Amino acid sequence: MARYAGPDEFAATTATASPPNARFSVRRMARLLGVSRAGYYAHVKRVAATVLTARQQRRADLEVKITQAHTESRGTYGSPRITAELRDQGEVVTAKTVAKIMASIGLEGISPRTFKVKTTVVDPTASFPPDLVDRHFDRDRPDAVWLTDITYLTCGEGEMFLCAIRDGHSRKVLGYSVSEHIGATMVTDAIDAAVAARGARCRGTILHSDRGGEYTAHLTAAACFRHGLRRSMGATGICWDNSPAESFWSTFKHEHYYRHTYATKAELVAAIDKWISFYNSTRRHSAIGILSPDNFEQSLRTAA
Repeated sequence: MARYAGPDEFAATTATASPPNARFSVRRMARLLGVSRAGYYAHVKRVAATVLTARQQRRADLEVKITQAHTESRGTYGSPRITAELRDQGEVVTAKTVAKIMASIGLEGISPRTFKVKTTVVDPTASFPPDLVDRHFDRDRPDAVWLTDITYLTCGEGEMFLCAIRDGHSRKVLGYSVSEHIGATMVTDAIDAAVAARGARCRGTILHSDRGGEYTAHLTAAACFRHGLRRSMGATGICWDNSPAESFWSTFKHEHYYRHTYATKAELVAAIDKWISFYNSTRRHSAIGILSPDNFEQSLRTAA
């Protein structure tokens, strides 16, 4: 007596072999095995529904890669930067396709808000060096102009201040310092770190800042003289005279600082160190060909 086979078992057997009508008809096999033809065709339909077309598979693969790139950017990248990431991985894809997929799966980048003018405390007895930049911050080569500024931060243990120095061409953070008190010492610490990062090859470089007392201080002037840096200052209260520095703080705060809380000063300092390392080595910058500052500088060295 023939063993009874259910529709799924029968369909699995016939679906993996040659087409049923090549050797036996579906009607005859269904009758011999004691199953209905409707059950067989229903199962075949279910199996077919689970097989992705080439286009569907491509879409699924892109969704996975886009989600991974967005996660690795700490949830900050939009479609242009994620497109650059995928292309570096060998994918041929347009920013429009990436944007469409991101919208469909609920992913979006972070767009920093326009920076706000912040108050700079000016020493009324200080003398100010001229503005050597005149808002031309990028001189088409590294170490032509360095930009520096200080921003206010806070954590569970109190307030902190962060001073950073960036290259106007590559956007790389060359030196920075964190202090519990704002003053010239933190500026000179950042200057020393930036000079060391460039191997002391910075004589003649312009260091551009606002007119805050920490930048007009004798200690800062002496550090610049010692390293051969040319001091430059914009006008007080004119945010555009040091706009790249202000824009950098906006990026830092909206992409990282505002999205976390810090219980201790040590925790805040560690977070700053980690983010600046990420900014220099990994984060893609639209103004330098969607490359990270480190990769952009490497491309300049390779071209030279």
